[in-house]
Amino acid sequence: MIQNWRQSSIPKNLRAPAKTALIPAETTMKHLFSSVLILLSATFSPAESITRIACVGDSITFGAANADRAKNCYPAELGRLLGKEYTVRNFGVNGATLLKKGDRPYWKLKAFKDATAFGPNIVIIKLGTNDTKPQNWNKAGNEFEVDLRALIDHFQKQPSKPAIYLCLPVPVYQDRWGINEKTVSEGVIPVIKKIAKAKKLPVIDLHKALSDHPEMFPDKIHPNAAGAKRMAKTILAALRAPKKSQQPKSND
Repeated sequence: MIQNWRQSSIPKNLRAPAKTALIPAETTMKHLFSSVLILLSATFSPAESITRIACVGDSITFGAANADRAKNCYPAELGRLLGKEYTVRNFGVNGATLLKKGDRPYWKLKAFKDATAFGPNIVIIKLGTNDTKPQNWNKAGNEFEVDLRALIDHFQKQPSKPAIYLCLPVPVYQDRWGINEKTVSEGVIPVIKKIAKAKKLPVIDLHKALSDHPEMFPDKIHPNAAGAKRMAKTILAALRAPKKSQQPKSND
């Protein structure tokens, strides 16, 4: 008589292995695809794909004497022209000077700290207009070159390693508040060109771009919305052009 053996009566080491549920290939691929997406999103975050531009400057950058300043200043216009892949921030301050010994040094302003903390990928420097005031230029004009070098070095040493663009000041259509075209043309601009050449930095010639347009300067110093738009378009063209083509030539 043959005895029927139950599975439970068989020693564990001799039992057949338990059946394992098979995971459908489609489910496995979905999990794998999801994992890849998570890894990619962690590696390439949206924040890292946006180029941050810091507009360092004075009241002309700030948008003073401009109706609806926040909307019509050149940084705002530049941001609209560049699109969603760029964040353009306005760090302009009324009366700011590049000179450390000026009557309102940019170095001591909150905007300077904020522009640094912003971690910009691009820095556009447009300073020098207020430096032409007699109380500034006559006192420390010979230090403009040293202070400009220092400002450039400051931003170049930041972790974001930003590209630096130097702007030539817009023209002065009437001497006011001590601001004057003679010092802009004969003092400030030659120094900016000299430093740009020495450091191989691109120059954005806003002086030329807004020359012969007095109608864009209601108070003869600050550009209106049309002038700010012209500034933004000139800067946009510079950002898209090869840097070598924007460096001052030897005879400039």
